[in-house]
Amino acid sequence: MRWWSRRQVLALGAVFVLTLPTAAGETGLRASPADAATRTPDTLLVKALQEVRSGRLDAALASINQLITLRPDFRLAHLIRGDLLAARARPLATLGDAPRAPAASLSDLREEARVRLLRYLDQPEEGHLPLQVLQIAPQHRYVLLADASRARLYVFENAGGAPRLVRDYYMTIGRNGIDKRVEGDKKTPVGVYTITRFIPSAQLIDFYGSGAFPLDYPNEWDRLQGRTGHGIWIHGTPSGTYSRPPRASDGCLVLANPDLTDLAQYIQVGHTPIVIAERTDWVDPLAWEMERQEVLARLEQWRSDWEARDAARFLRHYAPEQLRGGWGEAKRRNIENKAWIRVSLADLSLFLYPDQRLAVTTFVQRYASDSLSSVTVKRLYWRMEEGGWRIALEHNLANTTQLAGNAR
Repeated sequence: MRWWSRRQVLALGAVFVLTLPTAAGETGLRASPADAATRTPDTLLVKALQEVRSGRLDAALASINQLITLRPDFRLAHLIRGDLLAARARPLATLGDAPRAPAASLSDLREEARVRLLRYLDQPEEGHLPLQVLQIAPQHRYVLLADASRARLYVFENAGGAPRLVRDYYMTIGRNGIDKRVEGDKKTPVGVYTITRFIPSAQLIDFYGSGAFPLDYPNEWDRLQGRTGHGIWIHGTPSGTYSRPPRASDGCLVLANPDLTDLAQYIQVGHTPIVIAERTDWVDPLAWEMERQEVLARLEQWRSDWEARDAARFLRHYAPEQLRGGWGEAKRRNIENKAWIRVSLADLSLFLYPDQRLAVTTFVQRYASDSLSSVTVKRLYWRMEEGGWRIALEHNLANTTQLAGNAR
């Protein structure tokens, strides 16, 4: 028995084609290399949407029913199932054509359908790398990258210092978008952060789901810019809710509870970095390497000028604001008063801030001179200015050891 006439098939297919994004020349949805299984909620949803677009509505309904069996709390799946059933009786004007449903709720679900499908239509070319992640320190097994425009949280493995994509998840960001500036603006911050700890669900109200990973927002760069707010977490969803709309949090990154549980295996509390960007810039390996080498060359020149005790050249690596308040003059005297200096850098990480005009390098600095030796974990924020990269902020992290007397 046929459930749909040819006219109904064509009409419903047109609704999905008009509502959801298409790519020029796209003939099908490609599976991402990060897909480890075929029966995940995302893959079943996209399979159903593809079947609708191809006019195979019986197959689409079977896929959606399979998805609802897997995740009965997935609201978007129920919406699409309702469309498939309603299309048997009347033509549909849009995805989620339910006259009595709240308009805001339907808009949220349509946007969720769009970004979930976009993940399959707007994939990076094979072999391309994220420009925001240019060097991963040896102590970091993984780095996270949140892409607000795609509503995706990517997990990259450390492959000899380079990022290798291993997993990605649908996520929710702040209801007012990104670039958090003040407390209460309901925006998600943009920048490079560290996951500081894990809070289990037993210590939280149900709203946060299966747990939470707080971030160190505001970091030192945020504070320098006068940005306020706190409590930016990666957390789960309330019980009975599989996922939230792409923009629905007060500034946190929100994942489905099963995804948050899965993500935990990639997080080393107190160490794992996360970059939050408006959009990931995927580039070919040559462009990625050129950008990487440009920053690393400037960092090496900074180290070399310091070791050479050339105070004038050394201080030219800094932006004017870092030299104010007597810092620059004190640094000059310190360098010129040394008979010799040795500086080495290790365990380097290099990330580009999302606007690409700011880079952050973090490393272990081993310093020795005729009067002092120290080991410092240091972070430098480099800003692209006319003439190249210059240090806009130098920040020493807490675990610094210093030995007065003869260098050793």
